[in-house]
Amino acid sequence: MNSKEFKKYGREIIDFIADYLENTEQYPVKTMMKPGDIKSKIKSEAPEIGEPFSKILEDFNEVILPGLTHWQSPNFFAYFSSNNSYESILGELLASGLGVNAFSWETSPSATELEEMMMLWLRNAVNLSDDFTGVIQDTASVSTLCSILTAREKRFRDFPSLRRSDIAKFRVYCSEEAHSSIERAVIISGIGRDNCIKISLNADFSMDSSALEVQILEDIRAGLIPLCVVSAVGTTGSLAIDPVEEIGVLASKYQIWHHVDAAYSGNAFILDEYKHLAEAVSCADTIVFNPHKWIFINFDFSAYFVKDTEALISTFEIIPEYLKTTQGNTVNNYRDWGVQLGRRFRALKAWFVLRGMGLEQIRRKLRHHIYLAGILHELIQSEPDFEIIAPLSFNLVCFRYKPSNIYEVNAVNQLNINLLNKLNDSGKIYLTKTKLQGKITLRMVTGTVRVDERNVLSAWELIRDTARNIPR
Repeated sequence: MNSKEFKKYGREIIDFIADYLENTEQYPVKTMMKPGDIKSKIKSEAPEIGEPFSKILEDFNEVILPGLTHWQSPNFFAYFSSNNSYESILGELLASGLGVNAFSWETSPSATELEEMMMLWLRNAVNLSDDFTGVIQDTASVSTLCSILTAREKRFRDFPSLRRSDIAKFRVYCSEEAHSSIERAVIISGIGRDNCIKISLNADFSMDSSALEVQILEDIRAGLIPLCVVSAVGTTGSLAIDPVEEIGVLASKYQIWHHVDAAYSGNAFILDEYKHLAEAVSCADTIVFNPHKWIFINFDFSAYFVKDTEALISTFEIIPEYLKTTQGNTVNNYRDWGVQLGRRFRALKAWFVLRGMGLEQIRRKLRHHIYLAGILHELIQSEPDFEIIAPLSFNLVCFRYKPSNIYEVNAVNQLNINLLNKLNDSGKIYLTKTKLQGKITLRMVTGTVRVDERNVLSAWELIRDTARNIPR
C-alpha cells in the first residue's frame, strides 16, 4: 500500500467507524455464529502475493463483522462495559501511526511525561489522595499481578531471614466474590492456588472482615505468613463493596500488603457522591481501576496507583547494557513499573478524551447510567414473579425470574439459564449471569456510551415477556 491508497482507505475506514457507531442497533448484539464458522471462511495459508485492500475490506464486512459481538451497542448489558469514544479512537489511531514504543523516557520523552500528567489528572479527577503515584497498565489483571509481586518481593527485602522456599507459606486473602484474576495472580506469582484464601461474605456479598481476622490469626498460629489482602470495591458478580477501611486496619495491624481492586467501580470516584469511597481506599498500598470500562478511554487502559514506587521499581527493574541511558533514575522509565518491557503510547488517547470530553461530560454520562439502573431496579421490584438478588450498586442490577409455583432451587436456576439463553439468542439484547448464594442471577449493566432510557425499557419488556412465555 502506498501513501495515496492509505489516505483513500483510511478515509473509508473512518467513515465506516462513524456509521457503525451511529447504527450499532442494527446488528444482533451477540453474534449468531457457531464455533468454526469464521475459520471455515478464512484460507488456511497466508497469500504469497499481496491482495488488493478493497478485497480485504470486502472480506471484513462479509466474514469478520458477522462474527462480532457488538460491545458498543446500546443493547449490550453484559459483563462490564468496554467503552470507547470518538476522541479515544482518534488518539488510538494517532498513536498507532506514530508507532512509539514508550518503554523509557529516552525512547520518547513526550510519551513518558504525558503519561505522568495523565495519571496525575486521573488521580485528581477520582479524588485519590496525593500519596498515590500512577502508571498505565493494560488491564486490572496485570495491575493486580504487579501488586502481589511487589508485596512478595518487599516481604523478602524487609525480612532477610526469609528464604525463597518460604514462598509456600505466604497467604493472600480475598473474598469469595473476588475476581478470578486474584487467584490467577497468586498462581503466577509462585505463591500457589492453595494459598489464595477466600473469605466468607456478609449478607450484601462483601467480605466479612471479622472472618478475615480469624483466618489471619489461624494462619499465624500455623506458622504461615499473611502477605497480602485484596479488597474489592465493586465485585464482578454484584458490585459489592468490601469494608475497605476495616480491612485496612487489619492490614496495618498484621503488617499485610493491601491492594484494592476497583476495576469498574473506581471510575465512579469521579462523582462527588462516591468521594467517600475514594477517601476509604486511602489506607491501601495499591489500587487499580479501568478507565476503559467507564471513562470512555477505549480498551486497553488500566490505571494503577501505588504509594511505594521504590518497592514497585525494585520488583521489576533490570537494566542490561542496551537499556542504560544517560538520564539514569532522574526520569521515569516505565519499563520498570510493570511486567511489560515494550509499552504502547496509551497516554495519548487519555489526553484526547479528558480534554475533548471534559470531566463534566464524563460525570454526566456516569450519572445517567446510574439513573437508568435505578429505573430498571424499580421496574423489576414491581413485578411479583421477579426477584432482586443483590442490593443495587452503581449501575448493575442483579435479578432472577422466580414464578411462585416453582420452589426447587435447581429448577429455578435452570429456568433462568434457559431465559438467559433465549434472550441472548434473540440478538436483541445481551446479558450475562453469575451465581449468588447458590442462585443463578441475571446481571444487567446500564453502562455503554449510547444506552438510553428507551433501550432499558425495551430490554425490560423483552425480558419480562420472554420469561413468562418460556417453556417450564
